[in-house]
Amino acid sequence: MDINFFKKTKILDGGMGQELLARGLVSKGTLWSASSLIEEKNHQLVIDTHLSFINAGADVILTNSFTCRRVRMEQNKVGNLFNFVNQKAGELAVKAREISKKKILIAGALPAQNDTYQVDKRDNDIIEKDFFDQANLLNPYIDFFYLDVISSGKEVGIALNIIKKLNKPVLVGLHVKKDGKLPSGESITEVVKKFKNDSWLGLITACVSLEIIEKTCYELKKLSIPFGFKANLWGVEEPLPVHAFNKAGHNEIGKNPNITLGKREDVNGKVFCDFSKKIMKEGATILGGCCETNSSHIKELTKLK
Repeated sequence: MDINFFKKTKILDGGMGQELLARGLVSKGTLWSASSLIEEKNHQLVIDTHLSFINAGADVILTNSFTCRRVRMEQNKVGNLFNFVNQKAGELAVKAREISKKKILIAGALPAQNDTYQVDKRDNDIIEKDFFDQANLLNPYIDFFYLDVISSGKEVGIALNIIKKLNKPVLVGLHVKKDGKLPSGESITEVVKKFKNDSWLGLITACVSLEIIEKTCYELKKLSIPFGFKANLWGVEEPLPVHAFNKAGHNEIGKNPNITLGKREDVNGKVFCDFSKKIMKEGATILGGCCETNSSHIKELTKLK
């Protein structure tokens, strides 16, 4: 694909996982969106949700693979389905594109391989194997990889080495906190200077609040790389891993994260569009949503192209 793809304004999709739950998916434990891949009866729901974002005007959809990481599968005692769900995530994204007959791109969502919003402190060899196995399964179905909500430079570096071997470009999605730094304590600039290579399509802040996006865009625009965001609409400015499997109380396991993190009901499509327009004035060209954003938010963004 064109390495300059994101130099012009492009629209990413919205929050696939939360949208699936909103459309009636019942989560199995903490598999959340991955639950939709296990049983065939839910596959059309995945396709339809992809199509809702495509029809709203998204230029890129992500594979529904955020919770298909090995750790999450094993925690929920379905580790034997790891290969199946990741391949199915790729197949269903391709099927949605075929049905739409639109020239959209598919990004392979390659998430942090342990808990979300936390640094993966496991041995590098373990992290590398988990990244490689998931990336290798997604690779045949995608145009590029998306590093999905990554919390440390170490994880970025490991994932990039794997993606290089698979000969695909990558959009890097870093999670940052209220202080503008990754959970690892690194600055965005430090990570870019250390790990940026010729395969980078761009850089976005991933699953962060509108307030954090606004605070960090001034740093991002100085890095000479296409930048933007996938914004969450959680009810808290800085989501903590309160829903991590091994920290949830017995009655919390499997609950929708918005029970603990809340939802910003005030941010409708128009508000989201107005906010995005403001960030575009700072130079952002990559616009999209994460948790609790739906097709109505994405549809409004298309007015900015």
